[in-house]
Amino acid sequence: MKNRYSKFIVALVIMLNVAFTGAVLFLFLRTGSEPTTLIGCWFGFTTVELWTLAGITKEKLKGGGEP
Repeated sequence: MKNRYSKFIVALVIMLNVAFTGAVLFLFLRTGSEPTTLIGCWFGFTTVELWTLAGITKEKLKGGGEP
């Protein structure tokens, strides 16, 4: 069950990143400017979330638990 949760979170983050990228491209086409700070913060946040999830899974596997 826990493994499904991890896969769901990874898929959700990928879908949110695709949606965010599409929204930023649309915004850029409409206004001609890009929200550089927002882009950096968004992808920084999602990267840390995925690295943290990978670290938790790695520790569970190392401890002999189920992922």
